[in-house]
Amino acid sequence: MKSADDLPKWREDFPYESEGDDHVTRRDFARFLVLVSGGLATGNALVYLRSRRPPAEPRARVEVARLDDLAPGSAVVFRYPDEATPALLIRREDGALVAFEQKCTHLGCPVSYERGGGEGGEEHLRCYCHNGRFDAASGEGTSGPPRDMRPLGRIALEIEDGKVFAVGLSPRREG
Repeated sequence: MKSADDLPKWREDFPYESEGDDHVTRRDFARFLVLVSGGLATGNALVYLRSRRPPAEPRARVEVARLDDLAPGSAVVFRYPDEATPALLIRREDGALVAFEQKCTHLGCPVSYERGGGEGGEEHLRCYCHNGRFDAASGEGTSGPPRDMRPLGRIALEIEDGKVFAVGLSPRREG
């Protein structure tokens, strides 16, 4: 074993043993970077392709609620156009019925209905993720990040024999 006088200066400053250390060569590191980059690129491509897929055909007609069960200023969550997509049926304070997809157009967080009398005094749909708001009548973004985004997806409704039915998706206007 060498004495402290025989060791180079850098060994005195960094007296760590390296016998058990695994050395990573530049080639191994580059291979790792290529694999990780390829995995990320593949994942992004799959997400892009999935987003470009046409939406599923909506179920033709789905009973959402009974009209008598909806008081003015109330909302009901239901699934439309398929079982995986949440939607919101709102009976506004003036009695008008509207329905929207419940997914915020900013980052997909759920929106909820808030009656008038709160902040600002008007009815609106609110996304709590980034404090976004949508107009309860049109689904247009009014504040926060959704203000510059497309409106919420609107669902067409029919009323028959005191029951409210979801009957289709209204074309989404890009904003």
